[in-house]
Amino acid sequence: MASINLIESFQEFKDAENIDRPTMMKVLEDVFKTLLRKKYGADDNFDVIVNTEKGDLEIMRRRTIVEDGQVEDPLAQIAYTDAVKIEPDYEVGEELYEDVDIHDFGRRAILAAKQTLASRIGDLKKNGLVKKYTDRVGEIISAEVYQVWKKEVLLLDEEGNELLLPKSEQIPQDYFKKGENIRAVIKKVELKNNAPVIILSRTSPLFLAKLLEIEVPEIFDGLIVIKKIVREPGERAKVAVESFDDRIDPVGACVGMKGSRIHGIVRELKNENIDVINFTNNINLLIQRALTPSKITSMNIDQEKKHAEVYLKPDQVSLAIGKRGVNIKLACELTGFEIDVYRDAEDEQDEFDIDLDEFTDEIEGWVIDELKRVGCDTARSVLELTTEELERRTDLEKETIAEVRRVLKEEFEKE
Repeated sequence: MASINLIESFQEFKDAENIDRPTMMKVLEDVFKTLLRKKYGADDNFDVIVNTEKGDLEIMRRRTIVEDGQVEDPLAQIAYTDAVKIEPDYEVGEELYEDVDIHDFGRRAILAAKQTLASRIGDLKKNGLVKKYTDRVGEIISAEVYQVWKKEVLLLDEEGNELLLPKSEQIPQDYFKKGENIRAVIKKVELKNNAPVIILSRTSPLFLAKLLEIEVPEIFDGLIVIKKIVREPGERAKVAVESFDDRIDPVGACVGMKGSRIHGIVRELKNENIDVINFTNNINLLIQRALTPSKITSMNIDQEKKHAEVYLKPDQVSLAIGKRGVNIKLACELTGFEIDVYRDAEDEQDEFDIDLDEFTDEIEGWVIDELKRVGCDTARSVLELTTEELERRTDLEKETIAEVRRVLKEEFEKE
């Protein structure tokens, strides 16, 4: 029996994910039928037989025996005289089967066949990988850090497939070391230069949604639904949730006893503050909840222009806006409304005060910390004490106290 050893190629097939036996047989048949067409012009009368266990292959040629001189198609017919030379018992009208010595194709043709086979295997692997990860888009995956570059991190899944986590999809506080396992959500699958590229993300709202699904059984079971998530990765996130069961408090279920369920997620997201709020179709109430942790006094809403004017007590304004404006930005994204924040003018003279942290550009941090140590955490609380009292109660020098009082007074005069 003429055969060619293809064990290495078969092994590649076995190692390739999602390539089943029928597909493998079909690919091998196609490769060798191409060889037959090149050599004989047609492949209709040839059978390619593959032994996947042993890793060998044979080709059988099938022809009908006809009377001498009546051969019209040499590929499909053989003269009786030639047939009996192969096997004396043959008779006219029978089918003659004979092995085709694959080495007759020539060394170059066999090499080309193996290269074509390797190429087809590669294509099947790529297609299998694309299908596998396209079907898993939106799922959380745990992968090992293989290489850390400036603009991206290369990871390997449990089967050794390469995954990419671009810098833009990393939380700003993320720091990875080779060999550690990290979690991310599968964001998309792209084809670059005919090669699949699997992109992961840790900044996508979907990543937070899937983490909540893992930690909160009620979400996984569909008793609580996440209506919307907005994030400023690494800083703050707002999650609007709704319960389909009146007996379940969706916010309490998501946060857990003493924050047990949310703490793990906060750590995973590098201490990102997560505000979980009850979703409602009442836009006034939704805006009020979205501006957590501030407390609103009143508001005016223009439904057509999707605009809201929100009034708060002076000490609540900075809370509503948040650090670098993150809180109000996320509230706008969550509600779909453009929100403007104003100080409530009513009784402002009596109530207006400013948090000392708002003066960090003009007053050094250690000075603010010293004032807070003695219970002065707002501008008015500092000004209510005399210079002598402040000098006695703090470790600040007289000149420093005078400068602080000047800065605070100027701010009130501006207001």
